[in-house]
Amino acid sequence: MSNSLLRIAYFEGLDPAEAERIARKCVWRRVDERELVVDYDDRSTDVYFIVSGDLRVLIRTPAGKEVILCDLHPGQIFGEMAAIDGAERSANVSALTKSELCIMPSSVFKTVLFSQPAVCEKVLRLLTKRIRDLNSRLFERSVLDLRHRLYAELLRLALPRKGHEGQSIISPPPLQHDLAARIGCRREQVNREVQAMIHEGLAEKIRGGLVLLRPSTLEQRLSACLEQAG
Repeated sequence: MSNSLLRIAYFEGLDPAEAERIARKCVWRRVDERELVVDYDDRSTDVYFIVSGDLRVLIRTPAGKEVILCDLHPGQIFGEMAAIDGAERSANVSALTKSELCIMPSSVFKTVLFSQPAVCEKVLRLLTKRIRDLNSRLFERSVLDLRHRLYAELLRLALPRKGHEGQSIISPPPLQHDLAARIGCRREQVNREVQAMIHEGLAEKIRGGLVLLRPSTLEQRLSACLEQAG
């Protein structure tokens, strides 16, 4: 395991000697698939930089219902809010795959923010984006019906499909219970809506992915629904 901060996008351009000094104050850890990294209400304040692997942020109710907030990938961070305000963790984070993390104490993180303007700006942009994303999701949850919330989530998850102009793909295919946890409904409701999309020629299940055959149509329907809500 190479413990170099310069492998992490937030520290690109940092003086190598300074990066080495900061790295010595961090803990470098590997976690296994499904391993819990941060628990809800935990009092820890460390910041986690993802070197490799994928992780999931979610909230689980006492009754066991899950609400997936987002998935995180290499180059992203989590835990910065507790490092800034010292409050308890607001969600739990588990590894979706084997992952490698750089764990930075909150005191080191704040010192870096105050002393490295370029790093500080990247973190500020991250926080701003997360607030905008949360605002969008809150608005969708408030005004959209289940079908259009599903459209919005699928469009967020999809990437252009290579070799098929005008199509998008979600690969690997999303699990229906995960989609339900993302948009606040039951798995059976997601199944019904996905089947309706397939029947209408809007989606297709293939080995290794869910294809959105006409994402522009989904976008148009979503825009029309939002205009009506306004």
